[in-house]
Amino acid sequence: MKMWGGRFEGEPSKLLRALNDSFAFDRELFAEDVQGSIAWAHAIAECGVLTPDECETIVQALKSVGQAPPPVPQDTQDYEDVHSYVESKLYELIGPLAGKLHTGRSRNDQVATDLKLWLKHAAQEAVAKIASLRATLERKAAAETETKMPGYTHSKQAEPITFALWCRAYVEMLTRDLSRFHDAIERGDECPLGSGALAGTPLPVNREKLANVLGFARPTRNSLDAVSDRDFAAEYLFAATMTLSHLSHLAEDLIFYTSDEAAYAELPDSMATGSSRMPQKKNPDVLELARGHAGRAIGELTGLLSVLKGLPLAYDKDLQLDKEPLFRIRAVLALVVPAIGELISGLRIHREKMAEAATSDQLVATSYADRLAAKGIPFREAHEIVGKAIKAGTLHELDVK
Repeated sequence: MKMWGGRFEGEPSKLLRALNDSFAFDRELFAEDVQGSIAWAHAIAECGVLTPDECETIVQALKSVGQAPPPVPQDTQDYEDVHSYVESKLYELIGPLAGKLHTGRSRNDQVATDLKLWLKHAAQEAVAKIASLRATLERKAAAETETKMPGYTHSKQAEPITFALWCRAYVEMLTRDLSRFHDAIERGDECPLGSGALAGTPLPVNREKLANVLGFARPTRNSLDAVSDRDFAAEYLFAATMTLSHLSHLAEDLIFYTSDEAAYAELPDSMATGSSRMPQKKNPDVLELARGHAGRAIGELTGLLSVLKGLPLAYDKDLQLDKEPLFRIRAVLALVVPAIGELISGLRIHREKMAEAATSDQLVATSYADRLAAKGIPFREAHEIVGKAIKAGTLHELDVK
């Protein structure tokens, strides 16, 4: 069934349907659409649009609809979008009474509400997974507090550090990532339902109560903004992209640390792959894929911002294109973050190899310069003395006691 068409003659073109219909992907919002529709039924019943019996009939039918998952994408040609699918199923169960549910509501505030509910769940899921990875890194750090290793700048050995310090650097990054997700959730915790198409609903709906019922902190304040606002979507993608960028950073480090040349650590067998040609290979595919997904996430974020940047108020069909990047990135986070956690947990540290590399002259050069400076020699002069000693191979002959 269509939710529009009274003023049109004939059927839509197949090309229009192919371009316009979105149920193949926005079926992801099915549970949120049912949840929002149940809340709306109660809200309009309180306004006298539905009798108590009608409200109960609609709510029970919606609960029944919600128990059956929507059809798979190849079987969705009969439905324009998730909203028309839910309404169609409602009609099948209770007949024309289903048509009363849309009183005072637009697909514009409906989809905005569905998406914000979905984004809250997606962001909370990301928080849980990132917090778990952070805890894994903390445990690894606690186990490696005495494990010395070379620290690097510009991919060159710089000063000695511990593997615990390396782990906790990523703990700090993930802590900032968690903060970004929490901030996005707080800012997006507003309910658009009751905003109508753009100018609000004509019904005296208690929007504060409606927001509370749906688990939002508050209703939106401006109906024109509410139906077109996709800031939460952009912030979610940005927070996810930053997280994946940090994991790409971590992956790049571990690809080197587990290389044959460095051999500071070894990947667990369960999180590595082999070569179809070379029997000796143990490939860091998990880390490489994490690195690759970070690149694609940047593209998803840029794509959404490009869609949003030039839209006039209020709702425009361009906003239909906001969902697929979100769905894809949620699925990526759900795989990549736990995979990195499992890899870190199983990582075998070669402590002796790390310690050996951490004692080279290259890494103690700065401490020699500091000791000379402590004896009263200007640091720039001490820097020069140590640099020449490194070049001449006489570093250990310097009097730094």
